[in-house]
Amino acid sequence: MVRVLDLAAFAEVATGLALVAVPSFVGRLLLGELLTGPAIPTARVAGIALIALGVACWTNSSLFGMLIYSAAVTLYLAWLGLTDGSTGVLLWPAVAVHAVLTALLWRGRNKPDAT
Repeated sequence: MVRVLDLAAFAEVATGLALVAVPSFVGRLLLGELLTGPAIPTARVAGIALIALGVACWTNSSLFGMLIYSAAVTLYLAWLGLTDGSTGVLLWPAVAVHAVLTALLWRGRNKPDAT
């Protein structure tokens, strides 16, 4: 069963990396349509989530997976807000929430009950 989990984790990480790097191309392959507009950042956040899921499965650590996800989403959304003029009203609160979650997860990474 471990090999199946490793294979699934690898597939999720590969798909996540593709969504982050070339979201429109992945949209074309999966859905038959190019992704445009707000679908691009949404697909990239989904890609970050798939990468974090794969890492969590490989390392057998949900805490580490959530730390990867929260830190990466914090950085990506902040970058999006600073470089892309079209930001919604909840963008910066989402950045703040993920930054706080990242800090809390980072603090909890060395506790004995952290898995």
